[in-house]
Amino acid sequence: MTFTENTLEQAFIELLNDVHIPHINGTRIHKELNEVILREDLQTYLLNQYSDDDITLNEIRSIIRQLEVLPNSALYESNKAIIKMIADGFVLKREDRNQKDLFIHLIDFKSLVHLESLSVVNDMALAAETEVVYGAAKDNNIYRFVNQLEIQGYEKRIPDGIVYINGLPLVVIEFKSAVKENTTIKDAYTQLTVRYRRDIPELFKYNAFCVISDGVNNKSGSLFAPYDFYYAWRKVNAEDEPVDGINSMYSMVQGLFNKHRLRDVIRNFIYFPDTSTKEEKIFCRYPQYYAANKLFQSVKANMRPHGSGKGGTYFGATGCGKSFTMLYLTRLLMKSPYFASPTIVLITDRTDLDDQ
Repeated sequence: MTFTENTLEQAFIELLNDVHIPHINGTRIHKELNEVILREDLQTYLLNQYSDDDITLNEIRSIIRQLEVLPNSALYESNKAIIKMIADGFVLKREDRNQKDLFIHLIDFKSLVHLESLSVVNDMALAAETEVVYGAAKDNNIYRFVNQLEIQGYEKRIPDGIVYINGLPLVVIEFKSAVKENTTIKDAYTQLTVRYRRDIPELFKYNAFCVISDGVNNKSGSLFAPYDFYYAWRKVNAEDEPVDGINSMYSMVQGLFNKHRLRDVIRNFIYFPDTSTKEEKIFCRYPQYYAANKLFQSVKANMRPHGSGKGGTYFGATGCGKSFTMLYLTRLLMKSPYFASPTIVLITDRTDLDDQ
């Protein structure tokens, strides 16, 4: 199959619709040109999510102001702060000072916790199936795939596609046609990380990760990462055989954009170092994601007194990202209500790993 940018865009629209992320054309969205948040979606989500707490419109406006006031001139630090707010939640001081502070989650993660509370989930395929049965009613998020949305920054730009959750532009997608002689997928990377970053930085304050695609090559990565650190998502489920080419477009959408996985990745698999002299933001590769989740379930299933106490051993080749896999596993363990407050012991065999 030959992909032009238009047919590629249409293919993504259809594939995302298959995983229940509906499409809306940007020309149908009413907002100021310089705005990137879909305010109505965020307001609707927060009103529904915190109706029992009597959240007010003024309080919702103050939440939006907290996000918008972060400067896009300090893009890395603002993105780090917003992703932390999204992943971990934050405290809202109430309009009525007699009311207790309200803890806000900009994305509903409850169904992730619900899945974890089941006795054993052996792999993410079963987790996805379980979500359909048990968790769909608990997922109160509003998903949209928006194409051709005009954004006015230092210049007017129109990204090919943006995946929104609750009005927040979390994923930016750029397409390039594989049939144009002088165009490659790397041009899509440059478009995002150079031109769009320079001209519409406000959009990328909220960015979890980026996707670049020419139909045959389909890769995801951090806005701040070099091109060589963009990788294909080559499996839909952990037990699948990895795929390449056009099939990797299907595996990326059906794998990474499965609603359960997408929220899991945003919450647990994006890493900013606490301190860094450069712009470092690590977005997981698919083997790290599946390995960390499988290890987590193995540790849980083998806990004493009912289990052997041996969670398992992970073997990985040099350079495959074992250290980050362990970091992601640690994050899953530390955030898990099931494990309460676990003790994590790190043992290394050389100094450079100590530094890592």
